[in-house]
Amino acid sequence: MSEVEKPGPRVFFYVQHLLGIGHLARASRIARALAGDGFDVTMVTGGTPVQGFPGPGIRHVELPPVVAGDAGFSGLVDLAGHPVDDAFRDHRRHRLLAAFRETRPDIVIIEAFPFGRRQVRFELLPLLDEIAAMKERPIVLSSLRDILQERSKPGRDEESVALATRLFDGILVHGDPSSFARLEDSFSLAGAIADRVIYTGLVAAPPPAPASERFDILVSAGGGAVGATLNAAAVAAARALPQTLRWCLIAGPNLPQAAFDATVAAAPDNVHVTRFRADFPGLLAGARLSVSQSGYNTVCDILRAGCRAVFVPFTAGGETEQTARALRLERLGLATVVSEAALSPESLTRAIATAMEQPMGSVAPLDLDGAAKTSAILRRLLAGTRVSDLARESAAR
Repeated sequence: MSEVEKPGPRVFFYVQHLLGIGHLARASRIARALAGDGFDVTMVTGGTPVQGFPGPGIRHVELPPVVAGDAGFSGLVDLAGHPVDDAFRDHRRHRLLAAFRETRPDIVIIEAFPFGRRQVRFELLPLLDEIAAMKERPIVLSSLRDILQERSKPGRDEESVALATRLFDGILVHGDPSSFARLEDSFSLAGAIADRVIYTGLVAAPPPAPASERFDILVSAGGGAVGATLNAAAVAAARALPQTLRWCLIAGPNLPQAAFDATVAAAPDNVHVTRFRADFPGLLAGARLSVSQSGYNTVCDILRAGCRAVFVPFTAGGETEQTARALRLERLGLATVVSEAALSPESLTRAIATAMEQPMGSVAPLDLDGAAKTSAILRRLLAGTRVSDLARESAAR
């Protein structure tokens, strides 16, 4: 076999999405960048299947799916809504370990854990313990978004640090520490693991191709599982604002059918309602304004497009991450924020009207090339560069 034909380094990438599709979308962007750079990528998922993810060129292992029992992530249920039992957990664990052994990876990336996804530690801890016991073990990395959910239960942050120190070689933080957010802004014990934290930049999609249609206002509710209230307020705002404005309302693939049908029935003629648009980034580039929650991937798409934004951060179950992100962008002059508690047809109408009249903020460009930089980081780790050296480099940017 010639040098060109040798298979690339093997990456085993685990991601579990429980409510929306944000974790899966970000991980898929990274996986596609790795595959494009010659890595042999296996992605293991365990949530509701979503068409188009993780994408071509990636081996996909689907574990029996689980989702959050409610918006507060209080338990796991299967797709029929039944709480998972020990037999279900055992089956998933065996499938995960078998996929790992078959892949024989050079690098293992686990999305969110140990800083989140405690619900699936029943399978992740056995995987990590098996890796730790190997004579020749792969590099083990955690993959984190830039802003973490605040933890209210005592001891959780200390547990995360202990697991990261014992079982992980490095922590990839997909953020821009110089212009936007650092891990310590949302994780008080970040100093204890600073020598393992490698910032990659924000994981935005590449600049999109122009969409075939153009809308003035683009409304999106992420996966859609909790987007019905935003959709209803947006429809009411469309009725109140000039009818010359063209709207596209992307209700989300997980919005219950009854709620989707109600949105379609209520929408005026200048509002196009759909569940999903594969060309969403391209639509953003041509829109005057985006209205959305403030999840990581949506924000990255908006920043890439340079579009004005109104954010309604998701806060159910005590979630804080989206609010923190949205308020940071508002302080930078890049967004207008309406809290979920204050969301109404009237408040959203006012925010949209105000945002459309405001000039875009002028700030230093944020680093949006996190997917490609993640690939470059993995190459350097495989070549022998120490995690601590990469951590110092990225923190000093």
